[in-house]
Parts: sequence; C-alpha cells; structure tokens
Amino acid sequence: MKTLLTMQSLPLLLLLLQPLPLQVLMQRRFPSMPDDVRTEEFEEFVDELYSTGPTKPPTKKIFQNHFIIPTVLPFYNEYHCNWDLKIRHVHDRFSCRKEHFFLLVSYEELQKTCSSKFVACRNGVRRCHKTERIIEGVYCKLTRGIRMPECTYEGFPKKGYALITCRWQDDIGEIIPEHVNDILEIPGKH
Repeated sequence: MKTLLTMQSLPLLLLLLQPLPLQVLMQRRFPSMPDDVRTEEFEEFVDELYSTGPTKPPTKKIFQNHFIIPTVLPFYNEYHCNWDLKIRHVHDRFSCRKEHFFLLVSYEELQKTCSSKFVACRNGVRRCHKTERIIEGVYCKLTRGIRMPECTYEGFPKKGYALITCRWQDDIGEIIPEHVNDILEIPGKH
C-alpha cells in the first residue's frame, strides 16, 4: 500500500544514497593536494589501469619519475629497488617488471644523449644512445612476485655508460628519453 509519505520520501532517500562525487572522496583522501591535480592524476591512473590498448607514451615527467634518482637522496641502499618501484608506481599494468634501472644523472644530460649516434642495445633493441660519461645507477632484478605489490627485487649498484632509447614527444616538440636499456659496466669501475 503506497502512501503519500512513502511516495515522496523514496526519491529523497535515493538521492541521499547516491555515491559521493569523486572530488569529495579525493578531498578526504588527499586534503593538501589541489583539486585539479588530484582529479587529473586519479583519472589518468584509472584510464591507464583499465585501458585495453597500448600504454601511454612516456613523457618527460614519467621518465623522470621512473628512472632518475634525485641527487639529494642517498644513492644506494638495500631497499632502493623495492621501495622506489612501489612508491613510483613502476609496473606494467600491475605486473612486476622483470628488471629496471635507476640512474644518478640529470634529466638534461640524458636528453642531450638522445642527440648522439645510435649504438646497439641488448635484448634485440637496435637503436640506443650511449651516455658520454660514466654514470652511476642501480639495476633492479625481480626475485619474487608476479603482480604488484608482491614484487620483490634485488638491487645492484652499477657504474658505466647508460644505454637509453628516445622518442619524439609532440606536445612539447622535443626528443625525450624513453627507456633505460642497460648500464654497460666498465671493468674496474665498480
């Protein structure tokens, strides 16, 4: 039996039961982050996660986050790979990467390397660029796990010439570093 009270309160109840808007949820979770940044980063993360196509092409910001070690941090410790790969969200759609490199070098120096001659890479990649000077880095090798966050890595400090691949980025009109392929160690330079 429908009464006037139940017929009027049902729409009101349904309005009250609607989920909170994304902005309200994100404000509660990340109160110090500006709304536009918080929403944009979250939407990009969800789009990348549920996308069925190829991953987004790298950008300067992504490359810096995934491969560059800030010079103000201690260069190497036993937790570097496990901590940084998780905190920097370095994965392939939540699958563990088999290996990864972090470099202690400025982004600008690596970008200049993109203008050097091509050299052969490893793993079948034919077009790498080699840094002009010897740099330090960390090689992270997957030891256990398949999906994030269960990935466990062992880190090895390396010193040598970094081999990188580069790509043109349309929105800034520059060639940028895309991926670190290897660090060619020089005997006696450990």
